[in-house]
This record gives sequence, C-alpha cells and structure tokens, in this order.
Amino acid sequence: MNLLAAVLYLCVGALLWLGLSRPGSARGAARMGIYALAVGAVAAHAAVLYSGLIHEGGLNLGLTNAISLIAWAVAVLFLIATVTLPIESLGIFIMPVAAATVLLDWLSPRGQLLVVTATPMQSTHIVISLLAYSLLSIAVVQSLMLALVERHLRRRRQPSRFLRALPPLETMENLMFQIITLGFVLLTLTVISGVFFSEQVFNKPLEFTDHIVLSIIAWVVFAVLLTGRWRFGWRGRTAIRWTLGGFTLLAFAYFGSKLALEILLRR
Repeated sequence: MNLLAAVLYLCVGALLWLGLSRPGSARGAARMGIYALAVGAVAAHAAVLYSGLIHEGGLNLGLTNAISLIAWAVAVLFLIATVTLPIESLGIFIMPVAAATVLLDWLSPRGQLLVVTATPMQSTHIVISLLAYSLLSIAVVQSLMLALVERHLRRRRQPSRFLRALPPLETMENLMFQIITLGFVLLTLTVISGVFFSEQVFNKPLEFTDHIVLSIIAWVVFAVLLTGRWRFGWRGRTAIRWTLGGFTLLAFAYFGSKLALEILLRR
C-alpha cells in the first residue's frame, strides 16, 4: 500500500508539471483525471496511516509517522483548496514530498511514542496543531514558488511556459498571506491550549520545554510578519524570509525532540 500511494503521488506531481509546462493539457476531463488520481493517493496514504498510527491503547506518533501524517494532511488540504483557489502549481512540490514521506515511513523502523487513551482536549489539541502546521506548510511551498518567480523576474529572462502558466505574482502573494493568516489563527489556538491549559491537555503542569519555547517564538515571527504586511505592506523577499524563518522554528518545535530521541539517541 505504501508503494501504491507513493506511485500515485508521483504520477499526480508529474501530470501537474506537464499541465503547467504545456498550458491547456490539464483541463476538463484531464484535470478531473488528475484529481481522481490524487484522491486515490490520499486514500491509499490514509490506509497506510491507519495501520501504522492506531495501536491498542493509543496512537503511534513516532517521527516517521508524524511526518507522514503531516504530509497527508497537507495533501488533503491542497486537494480541497484546489476546488476554489488557483494553487495547482503547488502540487508539483507537495505530491513528491508526500510520496517521499510514505516511502520513508515504509523503510524506517517505527518509533513508539503513544498517546494513551487521548482525552477530548488532547484530541482537539492534536487536530488543531496538525491543521495549523499543514496550512503553514502550504504557505511555505507558496513562498518558495514566489521566490522562484521573483528570482526569474530579477534576471529579466524570457519566462518559460511553466512560469507563464502560474497566476499573477500579486495573486500568489495575496493567497500566501491568506493561508498564513488562517494557519496563524490555528497556531494561536494551539499555543493557547498548550500553555494555558497544559494540565487538561498534557495531564501535567506547564513546563517550558524546547517544544513550547520554539512554538512561541514561531508564533511571534508569524505575528510580526502579518503585522508588517498590514502596517507596512511587506511583500517579496521580506515576506518570504519571515515565512521561511517562522516555519523553520515551527519544524524544530514539532520534530526536533523526536529527531534527537529516535535518530540521534536511538530511543
């Protein structure tokens, strides 16, 4: 099932790339076919996750499982968003990455980190944090696409078919900030639930671990970015750098301790 999901993801990514490289080749029935393949990919990925995540007494949230779960959520949100938003171009990055996480989860040993009999508060915290990270992941992919377009424009080269098929730069930038804003709202709820309701969520008093501290710093970075956009009209490379910086901090907050324990310390 892992191999099936990975192959489907790669096929979708390749077809999206072909559609952008050859405008007009991914419309109508062809576009629906690509969408159907993508739905099949996330369905196969969901089956993989179900078999790996669900254990008696809790959830296996080891490093590879957590990364795979995030990638699946990103792919699902991407498919939902493509119904109304012009973000098909992001799929050429999102789909291969999802394929890589499925293969990584298949080839790597599963670390056991169980959340035993999760309470409704714990489950809510996990879901909100998953959605926040997934949305901000999509925003980062959009920022990388913006960086690619801006670099090309600064060099004043003749745009390729791929670049000509992308939405206007201002549209892409506005969309990136819309996604960041929604992700920031969910990240705020995640931080609030983790800091102010620690005993209800984690069954223990608040401890300023690296996870909490880095999450708060990442929240501040995104808050500054959105304030800069609102008050000073930040855009272009400034917005891209702040987006990448905030996401990097958030990635360390989510996966730093897991990486240290499961890969470096072999626990």
